[in-house]
Parts: sequence; structure tokens; C-alpha cells
Amino acid sequence: MRHYEITLIVHPDQSSQVTTMIEKYKEIITASGGNIHREEDWGRKHLAYPINKIYKAHYLMMNIECDQETLDKLNYNFRFNDAVLRNLIISKSEAISSPSIMMVKAEEDKEKVTEKV
Repeated sequence: MRHYEITLIVHPDQSSQVTTMIEKYKEIITASGGNIHREEDWGRKHLAYPINKIYKAHYLMMNIECDQETLDKLNYNFRFNDAVLRNLIISKSEAISSPSIMMVKAEEDKEKVTEKV
């Protein structure tokens, strides 16, 4: 099995359904014997450029280990899900389970806010 990093940009009106979407994708991965090494919800952020007159979107990132058939199923689901505006799948050489830069930055920002209070 190979390791992949998946980043999703979800329509902001569908933010409440993100947990359901993630559970569905996790079930597809684990049903075929794959593993999920890291799962992060980056929240709503401004887009670098508008997509279909949308200026903000909900970002998700997962590091997984799966076979090609499972990856094709995921890609098919991303393509035909209207809530997913963009997706990016990158092949990785090893499993990554440490927090991403986005999550580390968010934690640092939370610490700074609590120190000021």
C-alpha cells in the first residue's frame, strides 16, 4: 500500500456536513484495509482566488495509506460530490502523523491569546 496526502476544499454552505463526509471517506479507506495516519480540519479560510463566486471555503487534510483501487473510489467520490470544490491527492514516500504547519500555527495563536487574557 502507498501513502497519500489528500487536501479537500469544501463549499462553505456545506461546512455542517463535513464530519459526515469525513466519516464516509474514512469508512471507504478502512473497509479495504487502509489506514488513516492524520486527519485535520483547518476550518473556513479565504480562498486565494474566487471559485464560482465563492470567496471562503472549508479546508480538510488527511494522510492515508491505501491501495490504488481505494484511491480511485475516493477520487470518484470527490469528483461527483457537489460540496467538494477542489481536491488534491499527493503521493508520499512515508506515513506522516505529526501535526501540519497549519495546525501548529493555530495552536501557537491559541496560546498567544490565552497569554494575553
